Amino acid sequence: MLKGKTVVLGVTGSIAAYKTANLASMLVKQHADVTVIMTENATNFINPITFETLTGNKCLVDTFDRSFQYSVEHVALANKADVVMIAPATANVIAKLAHGIADDMLTTTVLACKCKKIVAPAMNTNMLDNPMTQDNIHRLRKYDFEIIEPAKGRLACGDEGAGKLPSEEVLFAHILREILYEKDMAGKKVLITAGPTIESIDPVRYISNHSTGKMGYALARVCAYRGAEVTLVSGRCALAIPEFVKTIEVVSAEDMFEAVEAVYEDMDIVIMAAAVADYTPVNVSDSKIKKKEGDITIPLKRTQDILKYVGEHKKPGQFICGFAMETDDLVANATAKLESKKADMIVANSLREPGAGFATDTNIVTLITKDNTQRLTCLPKDTVASVIVDEILKKLN
Repeated sequence: MLKGKTVVLGVTGSIAAYKTANLASMLVKQHADVTVIMTENATNFINPITFETLTGNKCLVDTFDRSFQYSVEHVALANKADVVMIAPATANVIAKLAHGIADDMLTTTVLACKCKKIVAPAMNTNMLDNPMTQDNIHRLRKYDFEIIEPAKGRLACGDEGAGKLPSEEVLFAHILREILYEKDMAGKKVLITAGPTIESIDPVRYISNHSTGKMGYALARVCAYRGAEVTLVSGRCALAIPEFVKTIEVVSAEDMFEAVEAVYEDMDIVIMAAAVADYTPVNVSDSKIKKKEGDITIPLKRTQDILKYVGEHKKPGQFICGFAMETDDLVANATAKLESKKADMIVANSLREPGAGFATDTNIVTLITKDNTQRLTCLPKDTVASVIVDEILKKLN
């Protein structure tokens, strides 16, 4: 995923430094070239050998280390870096960076870097809230540093409050957003629906489907990483909410329709990836559930066809993409939906193919537009999402 990308991780003197070891491992697994620079104080919390073992690169601490090849090492590394992240970043190092002080290997390298610089503060709540620290963070933002908001919880000192280093997954997501894709969706607003809807029969039972939301969430991540402003309308999913995405959580098809109706007009792209229940019970009570020879009959009515509504009310310049889950006549049925729903694209996939459909990390889809049909091989859902976005952008451009 990150082959050919160079990531510089700065580690300062905080107990949270152990998280950066996990972050370095995550980056290396995605084939990034990772170099870690530590302050002298950081070596009291974690040994440089840990990072050297994980990354395969020398961990830099001393600006005047003579074991380097002949080069001005901090300048060479600064020129090579695609992104720099300082995590954890202490109040001391934040103050140095905010005022251009370069008195060690880390601050010297960061000052020489022209790439994006991301800072993740980690410290006691009182230190974080101190007006001087807040002024320094403000100065970094003014100089185009990206600041990751500290998490809240129990700190190493025993206090409760803001100041925790966010999880490795959050740090990783910030790096991916910066270097994984070109920002070819910058300025675009995207609405995505994902996951299942639930139609209650009674306080205990409901009608739903097997959707996990993985495909819709992959689309939300990819669009956000490519610079779009993403709104995700999601049914109940056992998935972590994607970073950098505004999420509206819903339950029923009616909830989803109301959420979509409220925001879709402002969107450039609408992608309806949710598996909406086709039917909902009508005023069900025990007296209206008919039981005969062990069978139960429940009165139903069709739920709102959200894709059709959006297609019929499409605004000038909007692109509408729907999904079709089919078991037979995949292309024919999906093409019919393209026309009847007035969509610009239908992404069709079959439940009958191994590696496709619900709950898998891969998918096999066919992209259908008015003038083209393109079948993709079995691919990871993030890759499928990227191809879908590529095709949408081609149509828009």
